[in-house]
Amino acid sequence: MDRSSLRPLVGISACLKENGRGGWHHSAGEKYVQAVIRAVGALPVLIPAFGPELGDDVAMAEALDRLLDTLDGVLLTGSPSNVEPHHYGKESRPGTAHDPARDATTLPLIRHAIDRGVPLFAICRGLQEVNVALGGSLHQLVHEVDGRRDHRSPKSPDMDVNYAPAHDIDIVEGGILHRLLGERRVKVNSLHAQGVDVLASRAKLEATCCEDGQVEAFSVPDAPGFALALQWHPEYKALENPVSMKVFGAFASACRTRAAARMAPMRAAAE
Repeated sequence: MDRSSLRPLVGISACLKENGRGGWHHSAGEKYVQAVIRAVGALPVLIPAFGPELGDDVAMAEALDRLLDTLDGVLLTGSPSNVEPHHYGKESRPGTAHDPARDATTLPLIRHAIDRGVPLFAICRGLQEVNVALGGSLHQLVHEVDGRRDHRSPKSPDMDVNYAPAHDIDIVEGGILHRLLGERRVKVNSLHAQGVDVLASRAKLEATCCEDGQVEAFSVPDAPGFALALQWHPEYKALENPVSMKVFGAFASACRTRAAARMAPMRAAAE
């Protein structure tokens, strides 16, 4: 992959998790950090799930805009937790885990990032967050929806089994994903219980599961910058997967472009 000497700064969304000893920690999986470093060629910056701790909506908006002014891209990670259903007008179903602090952080972050043209790449829970942030809704348990396959992982102790290709996706002809991959059908992994129900009006469908039509990818056409959401996990051993490298490569290019534009005034002032 063509990389300039300038490493962009890419924010990675974190979850707020109980550590088993009465305390809490903000965390993001190592595979996302490594994907940002190795597949994007960027410096990762963890975005804590600070939720409502910054104050009212005005204070939150100001904080998010200041944060985004320092970043060249945002990567939304997957997670065992799910977006709380009250954000899309539904009641919670039994057996679903939630992370309200992450919701309170990422949902406004997504809207601000898109509106400010900050490159946004969303994975698994991240896709679901983008859909909800833009006004869409979710199936809380896709495998209980008539006609849908079970999209959950095998829960094997072997991660290669869990992240193995699980099903084909049908890629929309002429869409961003089609242009990036040059193919109409590829096989992807599947590790999610929730998924898109009603697609947000600002979103454009990019791919569906060939077996049941479940949404697997969408873009945001009116976003000033790169904005792509995938339901599968391209970050797992990304460097070994040509499909993953193509989507990360597109995100990397967008991040480098923003980094160059963001740094240009500072470089000019230093000359």
